[in-house]
Formats: sequence, C-alpha cells, structure tokens
Amino acid sequence: MKLSPGTPCLTAAGMQTLEQAAITAGTVSGWQLMARAGEGAAKALLRRYEPGSRAVVLCGPGNNGGDGYVIARLLSEAGWSVSIWAEDPEGQLPEDAARARDAWAQCGPVGALRADTLEDLPQADVYVDALFGLGLSRPLEGVAEQVVAELRRRPGKVVAVDIPSGLGADTGRAVAGGPMVRADLTVTFHSPKPGHFLADGPATCGALEVIDIGLGPFHDEAGDSLHLQPPYGKTNFHPPRERADLARALRKAPGHKYDHGAALVLSGGVGKGGAARMSARAALRIGAGLVTLGVPPAAVIENAAQLDAVMLARIPDAEALSHILEDDDRISALALGPGMGLGEREAALLGAALAARRATVLDADALTLLSRSAEDRQALHEDCLLTPHGGEFARLFPDISERMKQRDGFSKVDAVREAAASCGTTVLLKGPDTVIASPDGAAAIASSAYSRSAPWLGTAGAGDVLTGIAAGLMARGLSPFDAAQAAATIHVDAALSFGPGLIAEDLPDLLPAALRALPL
Repeated sequence: MKLSPGTPCLTAAGMQTLEQAAITAGTVSGWQLMARAGEGAAKALLRRYEPGSRAVVLCGPGNNGGDGYVIARLLSEAGWSVSIWAEDPEGQLPEDAARARDAWAQCGPVGALRADTLEDLPQADVYVDALFGLGLSRPLEGVAEQVVAELRRRPGKVVAVDIPSGLGADTGRAVAGGPMVRADLTVTFHSPKPGHFLADGPATCGALEVIDIGLGPFHDEAGDSLHLQPPYGKTNFHPPRERADLARALRKAPGHKYDHGAALVLSGGVGKGGAARMSARAALRIGAGLVTLGVPPAAVIENAAQLDAVMLARIPDAEALSHILEDDDRISALALGPGMGLGEREAALLGAALAARRATVLDADALTLLSRSAEDRQALHEDCLLTPHGGEFARLFPDISERMKQRDGFSKVDAVREAAASCGTTVLLKGPDTVIASPDGAAAIASSAYSRSAPWLGTAGAGDVLTGIAAGLMARGLSPFDAAQAAATIHVDAALSFGPGLIAEDLPDLLPAALRALPL
C-alpha cells in the first residue's frame, strides 16, 4: 500500500476495536485475520529478499507471535531455510496463535529462546521480530532485552511484524524508556500507526509496508481512526482533507484580487526583513489576491528595493497598525513573527493584531512575545494559528512540553491537542513529524518520513515560508486547522520537488509546481 497524504492511520486501541468489530459482525474470524496478516507479510519478504534466504523467526507469547508462526511456515513452503525460536516453546498461547504454532509443527521444531541459547541462534539473512506487537505497555526485559542487543550485533536484515518490539505504537518512543528492536523493514496491517511516524518511529521502523487484510469495510468502526496529513479523522477528529479536496479548495475562480483575500505580514527593522519577505512572497504564491508587507519607516527603502508584487505599508507603531486594520476591512489575514523583533514596539503590535480578531498566524518572535504576556495569551482567539518549533513550544507550554519528555505514553499528538485546548486556538508543532491540533480535539500528523522524507527543510527560514503559506491560505478563507494541514503538506511537496541543496529562498518559487501537481 502506498503511503500518501490521506492514508488511514489507527491507534493501537483503534486497530483492536476495528478487528473486534469485523469479528463480531461474523464476516471474518480472528484466525482468518492472522492468516491474512501472515500471508501478506510473507509475500513482502519474498518480494524483497533473495529466493532461498535463511530466516530466523522470533515469536512472542501473543498474537504477534502467532503472525510469526504463519510467516515462518509460508517462508519454509517457499523454499527458505527457516527456524523458529520462542521463550516458552510449549507455553500457553491465545487460541489463534496456538493454531498457527500447531500448523508450523509440520515444518519443524520451535527452539527455546533463553539467555544461554542466544549464541545458538543460526546466522540468517533475515531475522523476523514477532515478539511483541501494538499492545506492549512495559519495557522489554529479560531475554527480550538481550535479543535486541544480539540483533544489533548480527549482519542480517531485521523485519518487524506490525511494529518493532519495544516501540510505542501511539508515541513513536521506546515503551517506558526500554530497549527497542531496530528494523530494516516493518510490515504492518490495514493501516500505519502513529508510532510509525512520530518521534523515533521512522528511524526505528526502517522501511514501512502496509498489508491489506480486508478490514476496509469496517474502518469507520474504529473510534480512533486517524489519517496522515492531512490527518486524523473520526469521532472527535476532523475528517481528512484528501489531496483532491485540497486541490479544489486551492483552485482560483475568476474574479478580482480581493475575491481571493488580502494578507498583511509584519516585518522587522532595517536589515531584518528577509524572513518576513519570504513569508509575504509565499502568501502571494499560494494564491492570496494581495499581500502587503508592513514595515517600520526606516526599513521602507530597503524592502522597496527587493519587492515588486508585494505591497508596502509604513507601520511605525501599534496605533498605525490598528488604524490600517480599522480602515481596510479587506485585510483578511495577518502574519506576525518572522524577523519581527522582541522590543516594546513589537509587543504592542502583537496586542493590536490580536485585538483586531482577524485570521492570524503567529510564529517566531511573536511566539516568544506571547510566552511573556499573560494578557496576549488571553487575547488569543479561534481564528489564530500558532506555529512553534520545539523550543518555542516549550516556552509557551512548559508543563506540557515537560510531560512530553516523560516515558508515560504521552505522545506529541497528545501534547499538541492539550496545548490547543489550553489556549483556545490551533497549534502546529513543527518537525519531520509535524502535528496540528485545534481546540475542539481535531488533530493531524503531517509527516515528512519514508517516501516523503525532506531533510533539507532543516534550513534557516523554511519555517518563515510555512508561516506565509498558512497566512495566504487563511486569507483565502481556509480555517486555521485546514490551512495548517494544507500548508504543511505543500511545504513538503515543494521541498521534495527540489531536493538537496534547497534553501528557504527557493521555496516560494517552488509553490506553483507543487500546486500544479495536486490532483484536480
């Protein structure tokens, strides 16, 4: 299954609910689901690795181990040299896993996986990690912990079933801070899980392949149904904005420039306007009908020399900003922060912007000022979008940020949702695992991992361009939540179209091609 924006994504609890719904409906049994999962995973291995490869399959005490027994049998029948090892080869298993182990018995024995037998594991081309799956809630210990170290010493490839053992399926972090299997390939079933994309997930999973096991008709039964960017969607999550829907939302109908919204971007002083200029150009490129850069009087000439289509406005102080906003109700969105500064003037501009209650994107210096002012925090409203990086998030939400560092299963998604609820506005926490949440609990992961990996976005000014994209989309009428999702997606699309060597100044000019690539 190809991973792309709009791909369904389930939490561990959502996946369990989905499977149970299908079983309760009587259309499939637990054994049939295990057989489909094992068959799909075995086919993935057969496609990827050489015929006749050697495999060691490590099976745990639950249904993840049951998947491993199915995989081992099918690989053996395909001509691979396969051995299975389990901590308790004859121990009690769930019914379906026990049936899978019995079926394997026709192919060979099950080795006893103990500390004193680890050296007896044969050398293999592929090691299959079927120890623990999505429901793990305690750190790996005992022989399982020793297996992690043993696999890291061996040269063969590691394939994880559903999720690498020890990796939190909902957090992307080590369960309770314990060890984790590091995989070269992870095969998961029906849909990816948040942990495949958050935090350490991509680096721990290696490549990711999703196996269809026939649960599509029941997907809406999963209460925690999520989507990759655009994102989570069901119950208290917003429905996903598919890429075709995104393209329709961005398509411009004939009309006057003001039919497509006007954005005002506030800039810093002399020599500090570059970040805001990139934001302004991105807002214009993404389709806002008119974009104005608001600058202190001393910086007018500098900015006029570098801008053509972007308009200029002299804004010496907060009073001037309020006057402009009172006189021109066509300004539909504001962007503050990139290169703006942290002085008294800038603090006053922030207060005036929030008092106007227009669609507003706050980034960079505006977020730092916001973290210093309880009054401005109180002035935030539902038409605001905050776009912090990790350090800014910690200054704005220190308690939430500190909890995110703990090992209690509190994920980045949980943190951003809590932050959005606490301040009453949409929050986009940047990173390769960007998470977006709105005050009503809607959330999204905008991932740039796997086939969408764009590490060259880690360059000065890339976030300023993201601010401009979001502001331009909000000027055009998108809600902060939808604008944040679309901006994060298009931001990565633009970077992918360029590749290594990207600098932030390239990004605004890459937006037209990214828009053209969206499906009609």
